[in-house]
Amino acid sequence: MTRILHLSDLHFGYERVALVEPLLDLVNAARADLVVVTGDLTHRGRSAQFAEAAAFLRRIEAPLIAVPGNHDIPLYKLADRMMRPYRRWRRAIARNLEPVGHVGAVRVQGVNSVDPMSWQRGAISSAQVARVVAAIQPDCVNIAALHHPMQQRPEVDKALMKGAPEALARFETQGVQLVLTGHLHLWSIGAFQGESGRPILQVQAGTALCARPGDRQNEFATLDFDGPDLRVERHVAPMDEPGFRPPEQLRFTRRSGLWRPA
Repeated sequence: MTRILHLSDLHFGYERVALVEPLLDLVNAARADLVVVTGDLTHRGRSAQFAEAAAFLRRIEAPLIAVPGNHDIPLYKLADRMMRPYRRWRRAIARNLEPVGHVGAVRVQGVNSVDPMSWQRGAISSAQVARVVAAIQPDCVNIAALHHPMQQRPEVDKALMKGAPEALARFETQGVQLVLTGHLHLWSIGAFQGESGRPILQVQAGTALCARPGDRQNEFATLDFDGPDLRVERHVAPMDEPGFRPPEQLRFTRRSGLWRPA
């Protein structure tokens, strides 16, 4: 069995301070083979916020990869956003914006979906899709990890990432089996499968730490891969409670190339 722990949208600088230590304790207690962080480590991309985020990540005991989110580049300093959007990220977090994590029979390819020209919406290019597809390993569960979702429910009022439909279609036909995203602060898993299942299972994370009043809870998830079977544990901390509740469990299985609820 291989365990992936998925964190997203930490938003240091606007974090739920009382939840930082409980979150870290649970992350380390999970003993994941790999922690994947899908962006928005900071709230406004400031140096002090990156320092807090980096200090938090250093305390995670498992191997870790992270990709940027739109909040991790400057918003108001237009020249910095256009000319050197990732300077602080590279100094504090990692030089590589599209890292790879490979543990057991699971391979995670990071994709940088941030678009400095379209700060909130994000983008995925055909060149990025081609790199992901070229690196697919047939004997692995191939996962793409990026900040912006590749599909959204009708009630979501944010613009869908540029290039998402085309990228998703190619991922499905070429062998990407799972996509990890964040951005919406709204948990979703299996929402786009349909009754017959789909080749890709999309896991859209809620926010792990953001204290924004509109976010009713914080959360993270673990994903346990065992052959064709996947067990997901969703850990939720409602805003009006002091910590995380016991996890909710969901199960999926992949048969004949399609994911379905187990």
